[in-house]
Amino acid sequence: MLLAAITMMSGCKKTNTDANPASSQAGNAHTENSMPLKADRLDPSIGDIIPADAKLERIATGFTWTEGPVWTGDSLYFADIPANTIHKWTPDAGVTTFLQPSGYKEPAPYGGPEPGSNGMTLDPQGRLTVAGHGQRNIYRLESLAPDAQVTILADSHEGKRLNSPNDLVYKSDGSLYFTDPPYGLPTQKDDDPHKQLKVNGVYRIPHALDQKPGTAPARGDLQLLASELTRPNGIAFSPDEKYLYVSNSEPKKLWIRYRVRPNGTLADGKVLYDATTDPRPGAPDGLKIDEKGNIYSAGPGGVWIFSPDGKLLGTILVPEKTSNVAWAGPDHKTLYITASTSVYRVHLNIAGASPKSR
Repeated sequence: MLLAAITMMSGCKKTNTDANPASSQAGNAHTENSMPLKADRLDPSIGDIIPADAKLERIATGFTWTEGPVWTGDSLYFADIPANTIHKWTPDAGVTTFLQPSGYKEPAPYGGPEPGSNGMTLDPQGRLTVAGHGQRNIYRLESLAPDAQVTILADSHEGKRLNSPNDLVYKSDGSLYFTDPPYGLPTQKDDDPHKQLKVNGVYRIPHALDQKPGTAPARGDLQLLASELTRPNGIAFSPDEKYLYVSNSEPKKLWIRYRVRPNGTLADGKVLYDATTDPRPGAPDGLKIDEKGNIYSAGPGGVWIFSPDGKLLGTILVPEKTSNVAWAGPDHKTLYITASTSVYRVHLNIAGASPKSR
């Protein structure tokens, strides 16, 4: 059973805690470094995904813990969580600060390592939707401007504040799914005095796309879909939306697949892969899917690539602990990778899955 495969923990952190948030600076405007890509090619089919002459480019560096990459237009948006900032990168201008603070905004000292926002995605209307993390909510910017109107989509479940929403994905019916571990709480532990919910859940906002700008969240509609995971993290749908993939970071390093029922709830949670014994830096984290249904996820040592049924095909080796990935480019074949202090990219052979609209 899935629950038996995941044991509770006393509290672990995924942050690069040796870094000083105050030292985080916007990275270099142009490609910092280009190198031949190194990869563990474990299955012959990986050659259909990773070109033999692939290059790994570092496009920006000088951050603390980057996360939540999303591409729109000609720009990459990504978070530096300890710096409480969302950055914007373009090939011509390099890195600029888009939004600060992006998460925690209270006047009292935060007292923890990850006050900022985390995962980001776009809704079918192109609006940036953000896992508030240190702000403990899900919010949407009504335009791509730092002073845009903000709409809170979720902030509590059954009268109790969310832990710290981590990553999120839209379904074609306009609902929004997200994970809620405690990494955005000051101690990042289950016994944190600020933690009001007993579980670290996977949730669904049934009509997120329909919420009118500036209105209060429909708090009574928020659905808890899964409560057995210890540290749910990355989240993505299969191209046909029949399955939802969720990574579990600690203490078991797992990738889980759920069947999505017609009403949007989840069933038949299954462990696709267990990487708990891998000692390399990193853990299952943000993930995305390509148009063939293959899974690309941050994990120990870099970006792990699985077939839709969980067969490990190979790993893109990254010189820093990785956190998340995003598709970009005119052909949707460039994979951007957020890591500890830097952002990388690699051009692949298969395009990322295109989000469906209702």
